[in-house]
Amino acid sequence: MKNKIIVGLIVVLIAIQFVPTEKNLSNDNTYALETKYEVPADVKVLLENACNDCHSNKSTYPWYSSVQPVGFWLDHHVNDGKKHLNFATFTKMPIAVQNHKLEEVVEQVESGEMPMPSYTYFGLHSNAKLSEADRAKIINWAKSQMAMLKASYPADSLKMKPRKKS
Repeated sequence: MKNKIIVGLIVVLIAIQFVPTEKNLSNDNTYALETKYEVPADVKVLLENACNDCHSNKSTYPWYSSVQPVGFWLDHHVNDGKKHLNFATFTKMPIAVQNHKLEEVVEQVESGEMPMPSYTYFGLHSNAKLSEADRAKIINWAKSQMAMLKASYPADSLKMKPRKKS
C-alpha cells in the first residue's frame, strides 16, 4: 500500500510538470510610476531589485520557477503582489488611490514587511535585501511624492472615499 502511494505521488509530481504557468512578462509600462513621478536612479534600482518582480508587469524568474509545484506558488505570489500594487499601472489609478499606495509603501517598508522575508530566504534574491539606509531612501522618496501630491491637488481629492457597506 505504501509503495502504491509513493508511486502515485511520483506520477502526480511528474504529471504536473507539464501544466504551464502564465509568466508575468508583458512589460507594458504605459501607466508606469515613472511616467508621472520622479524616481531618482538610486531609488529606481532599489525598486527594481526589491519590488518589481512582484509589483510590475515584468518578473525575472529563477530557474526553479519551471519546477512544479514551486512554479504554481510563484505564479500565485506574483499575481497577488500585482493585485495589491503594480508600479507598471500606477498612474492609471485615481489620484487618491495613488496617494494611498504611496502611504502603504511607507508602512510596508518601514515595518519590514516588504520585501517579504520569504523572497530573500536561503540567499535568494540577495540584491533585494534592504539595508536600513535603503529602506530610508524608499520611505523618504515615497513621502516626498506624497508631499508633491499634497501640494498639487486639493486635500479632499487625496482622501480615499469610504467604501459603501453591502
